[in-house]
Amino acid sequence: MKSKVIAVVGPTAVGKSALGVLIAKQMNGEIISGDSMQIYRTMDIGTAKIAQEEAEGIPHHLLDIKDPDEPFSVAEFKERVQLLIDDITNRGKLPIIVGGTGLYIQSVLYDFQFSDQGRDKAVSERLAALLEREGPQSLHERLNKIDPVQAEKIHPNNTRRVIRALEVFETTGMTMTDFHNRQVEEQPYDHVLVGLEMDRDVLYQRINERVDYMVEQGLLQEVSRLYWNGYRDAPAMKAIGYKEFIPYLEGVYDFDYAVALLKRNSRRYAKRQYTYFKNKFDIQWYTIAPSDYQEKFETILSDLAGMRN
Repeated sequence: MKSKVIAVVGPTAVGKSALGVLIAKQMNGEIISGDSMQIYRTMDIGTAKIAQEEAEGIPHHLLDIKDPDEPFSVAEFKERVQLLIDDITNRGKLPIIVGGTGLYIQSVLYDFQFSDQGRDKAVSERLAALLEREGPQSLHERLNKIDPVQAEKIHPNNTRRVIRALEVFETTGMTMTDFHNRQVEEQPYDHVLVGLEMDRDVLYQRINERVDYMVEQGLLQEVSRLYWNGYRDAPAMKAIGYKEFIPYLEGVYDFDYAVALLKRNSRRYAKRQYTYFKNKFDIQWYTIAPSDYQEKFETILSDLAGMRN
């Protein structure tokens, strides 16, 4: 019999964390973070990591498991989550995935297959030499010519992933995007997807307010500490909430511009999240508003009651 899993998804700032805690309390569950950035230690404010008091005693997994300069992949996420689902289920509790990183959650719920197909040491060494000779931008431009979809997703400074994508193409004749598109969507779990959506203007206002709150809570100090501790070029620092402040710290533009840029990037990210979830998942959507959170959450709990053992 398949393990039962609930996933709570939607754009940033819509209220996923609060709903996840409520479901866990009501249904004897534990939460698995479905956010690609909350895995990093010391990156708390900019990733909107749930505070201890907000968790209300509910265990939260996959938080603070990596340093900001450590690599993390979709494949590793999937492997870790599968183990957590087994563990939580075996202890008689309900696994609840809560987050907004669509590809990560999709990889678990539809059992994406990741392998080392295409690994070729000679090719990777040649690409590494090319990187040394021509620099990261040149290598990224090569990737953009063969696989613009992946190139858009990978920052030029994330040379490990750029080389991997080029290596796959050179050894198999297929791009990483081709591999992703050929994934067979299996469903290893008896899962229910709960999606939260909100009027766009209201959501954007909430995002702007969240950024202001992050700044009040010390976001600049968090970014500065990471910057001065040697993480400036770490892939994690390319995330929204961090990358906007590096030029400010280097005197490129002023603080107000950095904050405005963060708000704009966060709004655009929310739009991309919403589009991804709409296109890739079969989701039960609930339209909510700040004024009716309690009522809508009670409706969701009622709808989920059928999953109880």
